[in-house]
Amino acid sequence: MTLLATVKTFFADESGAVTVDWVVLTAAIVGLGIAVMASVSDGLESVSTKIKSELESTQITSTF
Repeated sequence: MTLLATVKTFFADESGAVTVDWVVLTAAIVGLGIAVMASVSDGLESVSTKIKSELESTQITSTF
């Protein structure tokens, strides 16, 4: 088998194509998750600070 025939056979073979698709799909999902967490984290930090200050200022009566 010549080098040109070997290269043509290599490029025509699709046995690993599904693996590449899954790797790309998984990377896209992970990237999307990181982007969502980056955009939501600032809002969550603000809300958690407000909840913390509200809970700290609440007086709990110990006698009934």
